[in-house]
Amino acid sequence: MRKLLVYLKDYKKESVLGPLFKLLEASFELFVPLVIARIVDTGISGRDYGYVWRMGGVLLLLAGIGLVCSVTAQYFAAKAATGFAASLRHSLFSHIQSLSFTEMDKLGTAAMITRMTSDINQVQSGVNLVLRLFLRSPFIVFGAMIMAFTIDGKAALIFVVTIPLLSAVVFGIMLISIPLYRKVQAGLDRVLGRTRENLTGVRVIRAFNREDEEQEAFTAENQALTRMQMFVGRFSACMNPVTYIIVNAATVVLIRTGAVRVDNGILTQGQVIALVNYMSQILVELVKLANLIITVTKAFACADRIAGVLEFSSSLEETAAEGETDFRQEKAETGGAYIRFQHVDFSYKDAGADALTDIDFTVEKGQTVGIIGGTGSGKTTLVHLLPRFYDVSAGKVLVGGEDVRNYSLSALRHKIGIVMQKSVLFHGTVRDNLRWGIVDAGSENGINGAYEEALMWEALEIAQAKEFVEKKEGGLDFEIEQGGRNLSGGQRQRMAIARAVVRRPEILILDDSASALDFATDAALRKAVRNASRDMTVFIVSQRAASIMYADKILVLDDGKIAGQGTHEELLASCEVYQEIYYSQFERSSSAMQN
Repeated sequence: MRKLLVYLKDYKKESVLGPLFKLLEASFELFVPLVIARIVDTGISGRDYGYVWRMGGVLLLLAGIGLVCSVTAQYFAAKAATGFAASLRHSLFSHIQSLSFTEMDKLGTAAMITRMTSDINQVQSGVNLVLRLFLRSPFIVFGAMIMAFTIDGKAALIFVVTIPLLSAVVFGIMLISIPLYRKVQAGLDRVLGRTRENLTGVRVIRAFNREDEEQEAFTAENQALTRMQMFVGRFSACMNPVTYIIVNAATVVLIRTGAVRVDNGILTQGQVIALVNYMSQILVELVKLANLIITVTKAFACADRIAGVLEFSSSLEETAAEGETDFRQEKAETGGAYIRFQHVDFSYKDAGADALTDIDFTVEKGQTVGIIGGTGSGKTTLVHLLPRFYDVSAGKVLVGGEDVRNYSLSALRHKIGIVMQKSVLFHGTVRDNLRWGIVDAGSENGINGAYEEALMWEALEIAQAKEFVEKKEGGLDFEIEQGGRNLSGGQRQRMAIARAVVRRPEILILDDSASALDFATDAALRKAVRNASRDMTVFIVSQRAASIMYADKILVLDDGKIAGQGTHEELLASCEVYQEIYYSQFERSSSAMQN
């Protein structure tokens, strides 16, 4: 929690004024029992009703001042807590965006969503209550004890015994419940993960008629979380009855002691009433403190989880200046090649074996490279090394003769257009989605609006998406729902390709991005991409031999290794893995006629 307090630095004034006004409210509250004692001893005993009215006015004045102080304190505490949560959420989101795929894979989507929402809300509630009650409740408790000593020292000894006993109960329960609340939050992560998985794959679940099994699995995890929450809740709930028992027992002893001392003429009836009122104040404040501790315990557990994410640092280190934008060309180290994978090994974090082993090949500028292989052979992993989504375990990936680790990430990725296996579109218009691919779109010094629109239509034409976008109501201003739900799979893929092409990248990566397209559209797409820019280097990852057979170079991957590289004709003659893939998709007679 202490590591997160830095986000309160912009709310120092509110963090000071909130508790300060609460202390003022508490100070006025401590005078109330003394006024009541005066009313009883002087006004009622002496039948001086004018004095009673005057003291009643003092009570109303104290109540009014306390109300103003309480509302003011609440305002400052709420402002500080909400500002703290906003700053923390912004920082956490920015930090998550800076993490590499390695850290994202390890943390998990469900866990990060929980940190951004539930955990931060819990910490916000904790900060709010701490600013309001953390000083006020102890101040009232110890203030009541001191005020009791001003009335009668012997009776005040009851307070001296009661307060440490209550503190032991409250803090003992807190120390035990903190780790239990951490387990509850971890269980919540698992339930959210299951929920997200089911909602994302609801169509698959229904297609395989697995609703009942998934409901049972969800119910089991939800019940486990419920049992854990009930256990912690029962344990925390012990705080209120135990504190009530202690305080009420102390009140009984106090009344008996007070009665004896009144009978002996040492105390007045009003003073006994004041002592009982102070004990009642202690009870009320300890109940508040108990609730505060329960909330703060949850907040501490959530804060530790948030701090755990913030402590993750990206495994990708930038060594180049952020302003660097041009790739260096024709260095001797690559032998004149534009891209080179130099004996590259790669393994995912905590994986048992390498995903890629001794990958070595070169690519000339403007070439089209096809990558093919069986499922799990490492095709996607290989192309993800180019934009540095991951860093190599051994060897080098060179672009323009320079190791990609020597480029700034922004400079490197501005030159690369990539279409992932899963086409992800965002809620907004077609224009908004395409602007993701235009570096200066939307900026004050950005490109001309008419030129921007021309770029978009050109990219849509290359991606074979122009026809269906023109038919949509509004054209470029057609509203796409979240995730592209109102588009077909093929339309989503073509939109994703247009988004990558619109930036006119030097390197274009199509990672199995035409799987939902028919063969005619796929062929037209590849032809349009090839004709769009002769200087653009294109990587096509595909399971279809037809999609990569006309590439300048084809890489055949098998179990993370290059089983062969060359042209279609060369591989068909010499590479068994390529032959197996090709002949599983084409009849031998047709291939013979083709050759």
